[in-house]
Amino acid sequence: MPEPTKTELEAAAFRRLLAHLDDRKDVQNIDMMNLAGFCRNCLSRWYQEEANARGVEIDKETAREIVYGMPYSEWKAKHQTEATEDQKAAFEGSNPGH
Repeated sequence: MPEPTKTELEAAAFRRLLAHLDDRKDVQNIDMMNLAGFCRNCLSRWYQEEANARGVEIDKETAREIVYGMPYSEWKAKHQTEATEDQKAAFEGSNPGH
């Protein structure tokens, strides 16, 4: 497969992932971390790191807005719920040091 085609497919899959996460605002980041070991914040951090590695300066909040589709503070106010004690315990057990 030609490299440009591969890159286009990867970009399209990433956009679909973001759209899917946007459709599933009910899924909390802590649930994603507990089940998959990454969350929306991880995606935004990876995006920022990759941009910066390529000489494109993107700050944390800009990267988060790309992933969340809105300012992070707005997303948190509208969609984030308080983690339960069970969720917190699972997070501590599965993600030490994160």
